[in-house]
Amino acid sequence: MNSDRLLVIASRNPGKKREIRAFLADYFSPILGLDDIGFNAAIAEEGDTFQANAMHKARTVFQAVHRPVLADDSGLCVIALNGAPGVRSARYAGKNATDQRNMDKLLTALEPHRDRRAYFACSMVLYLSEEEQVITHGRVNGRIVSAPAGANGFGYDPVFFLPEHNKTMAQLTLEQKNALSHRARALQQLINRLAARR
Repeated sequence: MNSDRLLVIASRNPGKKREIRAFLADYFSPILGLDDIGFNAAIAEEGDTFQANAMHKARTVFQAVHRPVLADDSGLCVIALNGAPGVRSARYAGKNATDQRNMDKLLTALEPHRDRRAYFACSMVLYLSEEEQVITHGRVNGRIVSAPAGANGFGYDPVFFLPEHNKTMAQLTLEQKNALSHRARALQQLINRLAARR
């Protein structure tokens, strides 16, 4: 295996690995996840921002493997809730909360509010060396609906409504979602930055 262009994704999520491989195959190969390299250590996400969490994940894995590492952190930010759940999106209703419990807590918190604007945000860090990192961001604007709709996606997708598509994120096909998601937008920025380096 030629490891000259090896990239490690700081994730064990198979869907995330597939998405990133589709975007970055022209720049890195092989592209491996944490499970693929036997990285079993837990990485705490205690930063106050998505970028801080992504940087911490990328640096931690880089210091273990000494290869380029790509990490991201993302979540839902609701305007009326001062940006919550934000970096706590996955554990909004508790440490081991299910997607349903997180959505239930969100909808309850929004009941007194007329302003339902929200956005999904993603920060991505490509850690090339201790001296060089590439940081990109993606964002998708929408609003929170009062009841979940759609069976695709995960997390808050069933309550995140996209006015331009007249659907929730969970009512889109996987291909549609991947074309416009906050992670896809951060990845496209990353490709543009990598292309400019060639």
